[in-house]
Amino acid sequence: MPQFHESLPPAGGKARSVTPDSVRRTPHPQVVHNVALVLGGGGAAGNAWEIGIIAGLAEAGLDVTAAADLVIGTSAGATAAAQVRSGIPPAELLASVLSPPVQPVGQNRERPPSLPTATVFERMRAIGAAATSAADLQRAMGAFGLESDSTLEPAAGQRRALVAARLPRHEWPDRPMIVTAVDAHTGELAAFDRDSGVDLVDAVTASCALPGLVPTHSINGIRYIDGGVRSTENADLASGYATVVVLSPLGGRSQAPLERGADPTGQFEGLRRRPEWGTDLASQVEALREQGSHVEVITPDADSRAAMGTNQMDPATRIPAARAGFAQGKQEATRVTFG
Repeated sequence: MPQFHESLPPAGGKARSVTPDSVRRTPHPQVVHNVALVLGGGGAAGNAWEIGIIAGLAEAGLDVTAAADLVIGTSAGATAAAQVRSGIPPAELLASVLSPPVQPVGQNRERPPSLPTATVFERMRAIGAAATSAADLQRAMGAFGLESDSTLEPAAGQRRALVAARLPRHEWPDRPMIVTAVDAHTGELAAFDRDSGVDLVDAVTASCALPGLVPTHSINGIRYIDGGVRSTENADLASGYATVVVLSPLGGRSQAPLERGADPTGQFEGLRRRPEWGTDLASQVEALREQGSHVEVITPDADSRAAMGTNQMDPATRIPAARAGFAQGKQEATRVTFG
């Protein structure tokens, strides 16, 4: 499958969705595939929780990574996608998360340039409040990312090396996998796979490039930002699959406008998506079900939410989030079905 981009309308228009099998979504596409696994964004905690969930499901006899004909990863979920598609068993991936982190040899230990987190989320809140459409939001976030590069760009190489160190394999898997990002120049969705001509490390680095916190990532002269800017899950890319299993670390929290301070701080706490845009999780799940897909959504339970904390980008949350996800995954195995 070649790389594809979502074509966005002029500012104020309605963004249309992109599916792997069709550039334009049909009202009721024929379901021809079996299982798609969707891994949403959610920072360091979200990635660890997803690995825990997958390991817990496998421990209970439900190996979703083996069953998945397609894995779709966004932001931290892109890292998780590359990890679970690496061929390493879920139990070993979990053990790696639970092990103390090892500093890569030769890595620059200097703190990379950054903008104050509070300032970044304040800007995101402002962008979200001013956006009149999904297209408008994505373009504005792209512009914010490009603007922030004046401060963050010196850390681009270090950032890519950090992402590379997290991936068990640096080659695209043989089995289908999509990694999402957003074109910082146009706001269009980009979905990378093994036929895109893009290195896996670059695709994942682009998918995790949250504007204001890390630099945009350049691929073939185009700057990209976090795929979660469009949708924290991008579950609509699973259109046409009989069963869709969605792991959503943020639990759809960013789907609607909320008053400031009403929601815990998280990776996309400043971005609010209106349901009519169709990019929030609930809208995408509803659309998939209308098309005939059986959709299972797993979000953090109370114990997992407590373990993930209020700053899901804090690496200190990884071990407790993974442990909580593992326990939750074993419980979810009694509920989740493949249609």
